Amino acid sequence: MMTSAEYVDFTNLAHGVRIDVETKNRHYLIECLGGGAILISGHPEFCPAPVTGHLQGSSDRTGVLEPGLIGRGKYLRFLLDDQRPIRTSRVVSLHFGRSDAAASSISSTVH
Repeated sequence: MMTSAEYVDFTNLAHGVRIDVETKNRHYLIECLGGGAILISGHPEFCPAPVTGHLQGSSDRTGVLEPGLIGRGKYLRFLLDDQRPIRTSRVVSLHFGRSDAAASSISSTVH
């Protein structure tokens, strides 16, 4: 089951939590691998199929980074191959789902 949220604090999510992020131009699927490590797909050139990456957080229009947060109205930022920075278009919708193992980490990290 997917639940809508304004923002998600990614830093405390358990392995296996899935986040569905719709931006103005793309639709990303993210799976938490623990810490800031992620599997991400959704960009036709950079990640058409799930690839490993590192979530940096989200930023506002001026580029100010909020580490570990994914927020509606913000711009998602992540690294691919630990070196290729990606900044998405503005996040318009944010939903999360959980595996049974990840259920306990959800309540304090989603708002």
